[in-house]
Amino acid sequence: MNDTTETLAQGALLGVALVVGAVAGWVLFVQFPRTLADLLGVLLLLATTGVVLRIATNVAGATFTTYNVAEVTVEGPITRDGDGGSVPSSPTTPGADEIAEQIDRADEDGDVEALLVKLNTPGGAIVPSDDIRLAVERFDGPTIAYATDTCASGGYWIASACDELWARTGSVVGSIGVRGSRFTATELLDTVGVEYEQFTAGDYKEAGVPFAETTDEEREYLQGLIDSSYDEFVDVVAEGRDLDPEFVRSTEAKVYLGPEAAELGLVDEIGTRRDVKRRLESELGEVTVEEFEPARGPLAAVRGGASAMAYAFGRGVTDSVDGDAEFRFRR
Repeated sequence: MNDTTETLAQGALLGVALVVGAVAGWVLFVQFPRTLADLLGVLLLLATTGVVLRIATNVAGATFTTYNVAEVTVEGPITRDGDGGSVPSSPTTPGADEIAEQIDRADEDGDVEALLVKLNTPGGAIVPSDDIRLAVERFDGPTIAYATDTCASGGYWIASACDELWARTGSVVGSIGVRGSRFTATELLDTVGVEYEQFTAGDYKEAGVPFAETTDEEREYLQGLIDSSYDEFVDVVAEGRDLDPEFVRSTEAKVYLGPEAAELGLVDEIGTRRDVKRRLESELGEVTVEEFEPARGPLAAVRGGASAMAYAFGRGVTDSVDGDAEFRFRR
């Protein structure tokens, strides 16, 4: 069955299901009741139609598969799902757990032959970024990453697990580095006449807290953590991209536009999504791409609405202020 026939068959099935659902809802909840139920009839009709349509969509999707390439998107700062940390980049942006789940679901889908990873991210938290990278590594088949506006830091960490990385001429690529940040509020406490005192066990338990001066020993300790994470970043990129580790270090976490990144070997090809699709067609034949999205239930949808409202109120809060970690590492 070709793509056109499958599409028509799927559309016909959905159309029949919609009509059957509407008729059933009308008969059951509108036509027969003559009392207060009439008031609720329209709502019940819509509910019945929606349920039937959803079931038919799932059946049609399972019966008439029209894709052989899965696409997942990493958009905005990379964070853990519900980590209680900084304000998210967007209330609709999936977290690392959801993105990794999409990739695993694509890997388990017998119709998916290849994976596209769309990257538009400045990076983010270290472990969530690595969770996505590991999911890409687990995928059994060709993997191609393509950058739109930005593929930096944690985004490049993820791209290093793909077989190829494509970028646009205006894409910003690179930033192979690690940062740890803290804010200091000791002068503010002195100004308002507040004294900070903390009881701890372990010399470095308070390293990096904002309400006490950092000693030279603590600063050396924290810099050591940054350096260790940076060494790992360099090794992973060098291995994944087949680059000399010393060259990776020589970039000094700079970013490059697409053409220069390609000249340096940080990017394989310059092109659009259409060009990437042609590249896959040269290997797989005819290609149809399906955008995989997080599997969210009704409760998640309600929670997403609440998150959108909270995001609107909290957009001005920066990620420098974090309630769980005084010293925060990011790629």
